[in-house]
Amino acid sequence: MDELTCWLALARAPVSNRIKLQLLEQCPSVSALFHPDHDALAEIRLPAALRRHLRSPDLARVAQDRAWLESSGCSVVHIGHPDFPPLLAAIDDAPVALFVRGDVAALSMLNVAVVGSRNPTPAGRDHAAAFARALTELGMCVVSGLAVGIDAEAHAAALAAGGVTVAVAGNGLDRVYPAVNAGLADTICAGGALVSEFPPGSPPRGEHFPRRNRLISGLSLGVLVVEAALKSGSLITARLAADQGREVFAIPGSIDNPLSRGCHRLLRDGAKLVESVGDIVSEIAPMLVSKSVSAARPAAGENSECTNASANFEVGETLLRALGHDPASVDTLVERTGLTADEVSSILLALEIEGYVSSAPGGLYSRATRRP
Repeated sequence: MDELTCWLALARAPVSNRIKLQLLEQCPSVSALFHPDHDALAEIRLPAALRRHLRSPDLARVAQDRAWLESSGCSVVHIGHPDFPPLLAAIDDAPVALFVRGDVAALSMLNVAVVGSRNPTPAGRDHAAAFARALTELGMCVVSGLAVGIDAEAHAAALAAGGVTVAVAGNGLDRVYPAVNAGLADTICAGGALVSEFPPGSPPRGEHFPRRNRLISGLSLGVLVVEAALKSGSLITARLAADQGREVFAIPGSIDNPLSRGCHRLLRDGAKLVESVGDIVSEIAPMLVSKSVSAARPAAGENSECTNASANFEVGETLLRALGHDPASVDTLVERTGLTADEVSSILLALEIEGYVSSAPGGLYSRATRRP
């Protein structure tokens, strides 16, 4: 069995992601899992169904998966691969493999999830579109679940603003669910991505959607709930986000609107109240800098043992020095610092929130004349 066959077989193993991840920690490679006499496996008490699967995986089904990947143009990215999104890899029940239709790189952008009711009010639709558009204009990627209602509004608004959006599915990518959003899914994949942990042929079962929701939050720096009933998948996504250490945001609404009650519960439980996109950015700005620093290559002679705090300070100071006293564009700062355009944009955004930098017409930035 080659490596891709092993990953596809492991994705279909009849056990939880936590057990799959524990197995990978015990073995030097995924291929070793499918050698039943491997010393590491011989000493582990495995569920009978899993041991049978490892001894005799359904290679005919895996061959069908491979044929579908080749014919559909979709790809699979496994945990530990450089293209696997690092935010998602950090959760304790991360999927071992993701099926992706579109651009895999979209999964590792500066992602913020926008979720909510499948039957929103007109105001809820407007809010979802406005926030998705504003996040896109700040260079972020909007993540949602491709459902009708708030999800679809968020995806469509991000695309209309010329941005990138990621849709997370609760079924195999050989079909689009709900079918009414098939055209939207095609448009999303032209620049962003449709992603699922479920192999092709997996139907949209009810129990799949809480698992889907943990990927929405796991891919994101924070989750914005626009409208939600007290019992809804959006509240599940928010709870999962909190468990994963991500920020949770909620838009307040009228006490007469049943779809405001879920958001109000989140606010009582500690979610951040949101009235503008600045309320979101002010909370995630430190993570934007941290994410950019972790992605940047260390300079020659840089001490790799420095703390995140000092690294954040040093990169911010480097960018401010490169900015000088005259307005400069992102492209100019890329040339002066050696950082990527995404890294420069992220750090500029954080510095602007902190009052060190101000933006000017024409896409230029300059040092702020006075810090608040």
